[in-house]
Amino acid sequence: MFQSLAGKRVLVTGASSGIGAATAGLFAECGAVVGLHYNTGRDAAVSLHEKIRSAGGTSFLLQADLLDRTACSSLVGEFTRLAGGIDILVNSAGAFTGNTPFQKLGLDAWDRAIGLNLTAPFIISRAAFTHMQEHGGGKIISISSIAAKYGGSESSIHYGAAKAGLEAVTKTLARAGAQHNILVNAVQPGVIDTPAHKKIGRMSLDERLKSIPLRRAGTPLDVAQMCVFLASEAGDYITGQIYSVSGGD
Repeated sequence: MFQSLAGKRVLVTGASSGIGAATAGLFAECGAVVGLHYNTGRDAAVSLHEKIRSAGGTSFLLQADLLDRTACSSLVGEFTRLAGGIDILVNSAGAFTGNTPFQKLGLDAWDRAIGLNLTAPFIISRAAFTHMQEHGGGKIISISSIAAKYGGSESSIHYGAAKAGLEAVTKTLARAGAQHNILVNAVQPGVIDTPAHKKIGRMSLDERLKSIPLRRAGTPLDVAQMCVFLASEAGDYITGQIYSVSGGD
């Protein structure tokens, strides 16, 4: 089923760690040509790049600060220059910017969350959409969050709002892309075991896991496999959908 991905040109944002790195690595294993976007995680991105190359795969490194709108606008063009085109875009880059109750949340933190988790993937998706429209179609997959389903906590309202917006953008682009064979979907991860939790001060997931029917955290690979499924020929009749990978949460 995944042999259809061999030779496909895939740009993955946020590919230096977590879900993005797992997704980029899995696409490479399927024979895709992968663009590895990173911002500050150069060492990790280079390590993945070298791993892909040593296994006989093809990848390109692309650095960009996605809070810079000009950099966002240029990213797809740079990848298509290196790879000769783009067949699949995975918007994986994102971050939880601050763990502050909404009454004390600064507007800078709000703007940063919206900029990174909503505005950046919109700009990048729009550029990819234009290229795909001119070259017979393609697929766009965005990584949302369970926060879009529940609205986030009192301390993550900015993140939840951004991801909910991303899901709305996904549905709109899917309708616009249908006539051009551009399929657009989103994956909504639940609690995934990545270093991001410690970065926001959550040292243990034990309490949170009690509310998940499968009673465990997911892995980046769990999410990556859904992305690959949607990008493959198995997803050729799927668009405008939000797929939860959350252990039943």
